[in-house]
Amino acid sequence: MSDSTAGLRRKIDTAGDLQSVVRTMKAVAASSVGQYEKSVLALADYYRTVELGLAACIHGHETPALPVEQDQQTDIRVIVFGSDQGLVGQFNDVIADYAINTLGSLPGKAQVWAIGERVQERLADAGLPVVGQFASPNSVQAITALVGQIQIESEALRASGDNPSVYVFHNRPQPGALFEPVSQRLLPLDAQWQAGLADIPWPTKNLPEVLGSSDDTLRALIREYLFISLFRACAESLASENASRLAAMERADKNIEETLDDLQGAFHRLRQGSIDEELFDVVSGFEALSKRA
Repeated sequence: MSDSTAGLRRKIDTAGDLQSVVRTMKAVAASSVGQYEKSVLALADYYRTVELGLAACIHGHETPALPVEQDQQTDIRVIVFGSDQGLVGQFNDVIADYAINTLGSLPGKAQVWAIGERVQERLADAGLPVVGQFASPNSVQAITALVGQIQIESEALRASGDNPSVYVFHNRPQPGALFEPVSQRLLPLDAQWQAGLADIPWPTKNLPEVLGSSDDTLRALIREYLFISLFRACAESLASENASRLAAMERADKNIEETLDDLQGAFHRLRQGSIDEELFDVVSGFEALSKRA
């Protein structure tokens, strides 16, 4: 009986330690979610400003601002944002399944750059050729370095004569600690993309004017557009990852709390049973002595 009581006590202590770890991870995830969500909100205004700048440049050109790419693309380069760490629920499975299903309907041969070890394993298991892997950033400050690496790799491809279509897949946070998978085509900057920018209404009655060389300004804004698109995708993915981890830790905390209640109930019943047996032995011994007397 004492061995069983000791075993339950060890289980209770272990569950309590695990609950402390889970609650610490909850606090870290909640703090990280706020950090990345603020970054996403700050990027929204800047992204809009870059779009307006591109629209002003395109409005100012009598001829197409950019060479129109051919519609038929033989190669597709895919950037999928996932996670390096676990305990994120279905975060990696959701974005991997979405990317696999979407790529199945696109013409051309897809090659994947995976952001995060966990999503890379999921994509490789599905048979997609993963030609590059990058570590997932662990802070807002580290996103810039990652985006810089991706841009360097992309420029190296273009310099070698390879000019594939580029798609980005990531999870976007939604209210209520939820997220949804989304995708964006970054390249080529074709007639459809330019027409979308040309349709953006100017926010004031004053017509925009580009000072200096409009071509240089346009190239600079395009570089900034690509940078901020990748940066926003990464920030939204990280916000979704930590929201998913927070939800997973909340479920784990609830399960541990229920397990602790069951273990403590069993411990108290077992201890009470042991006390009752000891009292019964004392009473029995007293009655036996009384009869002898």
